[in-house]
Amino acid sequence: MATRSVDRTRGAGATRAAGSDAPIGNRPVGDAPAPGLHPADPTVRLGAPPPSDRLRGWAVAIALALIAGAVRFAGLGRPTDGGTPVFDEKHYVPQAWQMLRNGGVEDNPGYELVVHPPLGKQLIALGEYAFGYDGFGWRVSAALAGTLMVLLIVRAGRRLTRSTLLGGIAGVLLICDGMSHVQSRMGMLDVFSALFVLAAFATLLCDRDDVRARMAIVIAEGRVGDSPYGPRLGVRWWRLATGVLLGLGCAVKWSGVYWLAAFAVLALVWDLTARRAAGVERPWVGTLRRDLAPALWALALVPILAYLSAWWAWFASETSVDRYAVGEKIGLGGPWSFIPAPLRGLWYYSSKVLEFHVGLTTQASGVHPWESKPWTWPMGLRPMLYYYSSGSQITGCGAPTCISAVMLIGTPALWWPALGVLAVALWRTFTSFDWRYAAVLVGYGAGILPWFADINRQMYFFYMTPVVPFLIFGTVLVMGGILGKSNAPRERRQTGLLVVGLWVGAVVANFVWLWPILIGQPITPEMWDAQLWLPSWRA
Repeated sequence: MATRSVDRTRGAGATRAAGSDAPIGNRPVGDAPAPGLHPADPTVRLGAPPPSDRLRGWAVAIALALIAGAVRFAGLGRPTDGGTPVFDEKHYVPQAWQMLRNGGVEDNPGYELVVHPPLGKQLIALGEYAFGYDGFGWRVSAALAGTLMVLLIVRAGRRLTRSTLLGGIAGVLLICDGMSHVQSRMGMLDVFSALFVLAAFATLLCDRDDVRARMAIVIAEGRVGDSPYGPRLGVRWWRLATGVLLGLGCAVKWSGVYWLAAFAVLALVWDLTARRAAGVERPWVGTLRRDLAPALWALALVPILAYLSAWWAWFASETSVDRYAVGEKIGLGGPWSFIPAPLRGLWYYSSKVLEFHVGLTTQASGVHPWESKPWTWPMGLRPMLYYYSSGSQITGCGAPTCISAVMLIGTPALWWPALGVLAVALWRTFTSFDWRYAAVLVGYGAGILPWFADINRQMYFFYMTPVVPFLIFGTVLVMGGILGKSNAPRERRQTGLLVVGLWVGAVVANFVWLWPILIGQPITPEMWDAQLWLPSWRA
């Protein structure tokens, strides 16, 4: 094969197809070869490179992030419960304040009943340190996380779809999602989990493109057949970043381990398909020999180290609960005695936390008025009321009696088509083997399927916060199909643009309608009733 230069930053192929930034409909992006490349050329099978309009791509992402910041930070300090936190803020906001007083650890009056790792509370504490113990101070970190998520989803959506337009639409949809908006304005942990999961997915997409760019170079240099297992790919910095981010996600909430396992499998599958597409003689064995061990390092050991790093204050403190459990609650000997005592103490402490979570069932703790089961989550059929106040103390609605409420609710125009979006994703995955839809299903499934394993456990709609980006990715992929292929007839494209424009407009309008009950704005009782569309939205 003749030697040909390949730009590593642009993936497979040295040139782009004309108009390839336009969304492509009913086929995976990259099926069509770039000019000058024969369809039989293996570099074509490696897929199309990311869009080349980098300046426009960054401009769109930054502009939407600024809009998101304005929306997320508007009136951030309200409402409060008489100057104190509301709903589950009452758990994490005081614990974050304790961290500021106690060198990074909670007072922990319940001993082993601090039920989540420290990183999310540390991030809340940073806001409290900078702005004080008030509504703005304990929510500013969450609002910043929600703003960064918009920047990330635009960049990741652009890379996933190979379309700056669809990446921008993903950003608009995230801005206008009610769940993401409310969680970005609460001193709770879930928005931080969502941030790290989304960032990990973005870096994993970058790793996929980087691997295929390296494979394209090997093909161009005629070295793909040097070994039946294919080339060694060297240090993969994007995959290492994925491992760090997933470890930090687990340091916010243990549920991050679901995405850790799912993304590890996804990364190996992508390695396998890259070797097959490049024409490696034995891609399966090559993946096992060349990729498995580095993946275990990057997506197993590195996340553990990142997770442990969040416990720095617990290790450093002399008064951390169970810091010196070895010799008191745990014997000095035994088969695990070779493990350093602080790590054994943390393991013991974590086991007590796990006991709490296992026992958090409806039978043991009673029925929470706003708990829900996972089969209601995809369409958001059981939202949650975070705050409610009415009476003479609430004014400003233009009526004798006003209501101020904050409800965690996914924007229906985005959430109610979710089952259709998932059905399309399944169809495209199993009939066309479209890697983009498969990736969306992996990320979505990791956030919802594990909860079906123990239906008796108390569960809540806000567990879906890290899943929202994958709902949006699936939605914009479906929108790309509606838009049609870039070379479709003009009438077909215009019809697609009209449908997508109406869909996006409906989401924006729906978000504007819900705005009063997403921020606690005083409204009349009649307006409150008009906001509650389904019986399941009421207490």
